[in-house]
Amino acid sequence: MGAQAALLGDGRRLHLHHGPIDLIVDVTGPGREAALRAVVARFDGILQELVDDLDMLRQPVKKCKGPLGPVAARMRAVSARFLPEFVTPMAAVAGAVADEMARVIAQVGGIDTAYVNNGGDVALVIGEGHGLTAELGGGVRTRIGSLSPVRGVATSGWRGRSLSFGIADAVTVLAASAAEADVAATLIANHVNLPGHPAITRDRAVDIWPDSDLGARRVTTGVGPLRDEDVGAALAAGAAYAETCKARGLIEGAWLCLNGATRHCGADALLFDRKEAEHA
Repeated sequence: MGAQAALLGDGRRLHLHHGPIDLIVDVTGPGREAALRAVVARFDGILQELVDDLDMLRQPVKKCKGPLGPVAARMRAVSARFLPEFVTPMAAVAGAVADEMARVIAQVGGIDTAYVNNGGDVALVIGEGHGLTAELGGGVRTRIGSLSPVRGVATSGWRGRSLSFGIADAVTVLAASAAEADVAATLIANHVNLPGHPAITRDRAVDIWPDSDLGARRVTTGVGPLRDEDVGAALAAGAAYAETCKARGLIEGAWLCLNGATRHCGADALLFDRKEAEHA
């Protein structure tokens, strides 16, 4: 079945679906209708573009060479920024698709705000004087205004739709693009970890998903009871890597969660609680 597009029941949000790609798009401003038409037109065919490059995109980024389509090339470029960590361009796929749809929206005049949500990886378009509120987890929200450098929000964890080397329940990242946030969330979540801990079950990625880009590397498949000090150590390891990403200019901030405990780095001035968010 080909690409599908339909408004959801609220009559505002647009649902785009094709194979594994599932997007929710909302746009405000006088350019809304034109932007939605442009998004639908661009969405048709984007999956095939990625499929054409899939074998290359599943390679470690150091081995991913040769010509690629525009979205695939963006995936490779963003992933390469996180070297020397092990990463394949597939770590950026959801965010890069969201970014491409946001790029199309931004080219249309009269846009106040827009978001493209690709399974929790979100690309933002924010017009001058406008803003959007993003949920970071645990009731904590951040207000992202037009002057903020943040245009991407992504979440990763071992329970999510992707595989993880770590044990984070969730890591939410704020970055300049959804692709950058996507890769960073994956890698920070990998670092929220307790290597060799007996309460953590790991299996080969290919035994879970035969075509996984992670190959025979072992990923988390279960997390048993952890002591408070274990939780703290895992979060500290993830937060330390997040701080490294922040210092390198790869992210603006991150919110890490494990067993009800949290850590955060960067963007401290942007964080506020649910009550404050509702009155922003």
